[in-house]
Amino acid sequence: MKIFITGGAGFVGCNSADHYLAMGHEVTIFDNLSRVGGPNNLEWLKTRHGDRWLFVHGDIRDYDALTGAIQGSDMVLHLASQVAVTTSIEDPREDFEINAWGTFNVLEAVRHYCPEAVVLYASTNKVYGGMEGVGVIEEERRYTYADFTHGIPENFPLDFHSPYGCSKGTGDQYTIDYARIYGLRSVTLRQSCIYGPRQFGIEDQGWVAHFVIAACLGRPITIYGDGKQVRDLLHISDLVRAYDLAIERIDKIRGQAINIGGGPDNTITVWSEFGPLLESLLGKPIEVSWSDWRSGDQRVFIANIQRAKERLGWRPQISPTEGISDLYEWVSTNPHLFH
Repeated sequence: MKIFITGGAGFVGCNSADHYLAMGHEVTIFDNLSRVGGPNNLEWLKTRHGDRWLFVHGDIRDYDALTGAIQGSDMVLHLASQVAVTTSIEDPREDFEINAWGTFNVLEAVRHYCPEAVVLYASTNKVYGGMEGVGVIEEERRYTYADFTHGIPENFPLDFHSPYGCSKGTGDQYTIDYARIYGLRSVTLRQSCIYGPRQFGIEDQGWVAHFVIAACLGRPITIYGDGKQVRDLLHISDLVRAYDLAIERIDKIRGQAINIGGGPDNTITVWSEFGPLLESLLGKPIEVSWSDWRSGDQRVFIANIQRAKERLGWRPQISPTEGISDLYEWVSTNPHLFH
């Protein structure tokens, strides 16, 4: 296949490109290199695959550049995005232009220049909003849902919070509707906390990698709230397997939204559980500072992944303990990448 990856120099993008190149597919990466780590990720791909792939330095806000590069694609993996809630609040216009307008450009480019292509849109669990009405029980070391034993399902009411939630939610719904109205082979994948090697996490986005990097390099770590917040984690290799299965079954799932996350079996707390695990990997205590809760910070988010299990035949295989150990190994053996 000819695979076109927007945001292909990013964490998810370069891991996806590596996977598809290893399978023998043709890969084009379309990226504006605005994210930290992008050039390093491209260099990594070059050491592994030589010149068997194409890099186009472009921006999804530039429709002409996009259409010139996307023609002839068999699969479009749309990952390019503004990724931080905090940044979206500081600059909502740029957030909208990248996430909403940029996604519209991608869908229009596919509709006009490669209408048979499979389109996978990387959405987010943030489309479900703050979920203030969901009952949460406080336990000794973590919070838990009072009612949603299997996590939050796709039919949970959408409630876009923050400019980021609005812009990503716009792309989410456009991707679904372009399958319905124009017949695109497009699907929305609502991703939870994705983590793994090649992730240059920062405090505002990619928190798992941020904590690991900070611990390895002796940088400060701030915990907001009480550290008992629960998240479901998904290792990058499990995510890429989901992409494969979505491509394979696209004509059965087109026009749908599917949660792709760790689910109830792959959860960890932000610090009360993650902290001791990280200290055991590091071999010493980690000093952290504490701060007030951040606005909209969910006590719990766990995705219900039953639809993915049923319609994709997919389930996560890598536990948080195994996956975080994998991430720690990558960071600790490549400290030069983070200076």
